[in-house]
Parts: sequence; C-alpha cells; structure tokens
Amino acid sequence: MEMPAHERLGLDVKRAEQELMAVKHEAVKPLTVPQYAALYALSDNPGISAAALARACLVTPQAMTVVLKNLQERGLVERTPHPWHRGVLETRLTPAGRRAFAKADAKAAAIERRVADAFTAKEREQLRKLLTRFTEALQQ
Repeated sequence: MEMPAHERLGLDVKRAEQELMAVKHEAVKPLTVPQYAALYALSDNPGISAAALARACLVTPQAMTVVLKNLQERGLVERTPHPWHRGVLETRLTPAGRRAFAKADAKAAAIERRVADAFTAKEREQLRKLLTRFTEALQQ
C-alpha cells in the first residue's frame, strides 16, 4: 500500500462531511438536506433559474429538477415563466416555503454555530484556508 489510511486526508474530510450531513438530515426533517439547500439558496435569490440553483447547491441540473419537483408538489416553491426568456422558469419560495425554510434554517444554523464554537475565530479562518488549499491541490 503506497499510502496508509491514517495518512489519507480524504478519509478525514469525507468522515466530517458525512457526519455533518447526517446531523443536518435529522435536523431539517421533514425536508431533505438537498431540499433545505435549495430553499436556502432561494431565500437569497428569488427568481433564480433551476440551472443557477443547481450550481449554487453544488448538484447536477438533473438532481435539482427532482428537488424542485418535490418542493413544488409540497407547495414550498412556485415556478413561473421568465418575462423575457420564455424557456426559463423563475423559482421562488411560497409563504409555506418561507415558513418551512425558517424552521429548518434555525435548526441548521444551530448546528453550524455548534461547529463554529468548537474553534476560535483564528482557527476557523485557518480551517477555511486549509480547506481551500485542499481543494486547490485536487485541481492541479
């Protein structure tokens, strides 16, 4: 084995990401984490297209289509034709969507606060820089 498991940073990153997603999954129910992410992005970007929303949520356009279909069926988002670009649908939160987002976001923010509080401000800045370097190393 060229590199033993205890030296592979990817495993640590994956473990942390999986734990974060598992905790958020429980917190945002009855939404899924991808649905919550979509509502989160829509809360700051009303009228965004599905393609732009997919990019913002780091998922494929096909995955976002499924997420939006489910959110629309639950009455949490509405999609209307763009006034100038007829092939583009604008997506917005409905009042029920805003309420569902607010409830889920309060729980998700508490998780993020708990994680942030485990580090000093300087450590959080350092962690972000290290994760950026991690990502950049993968892109070389």
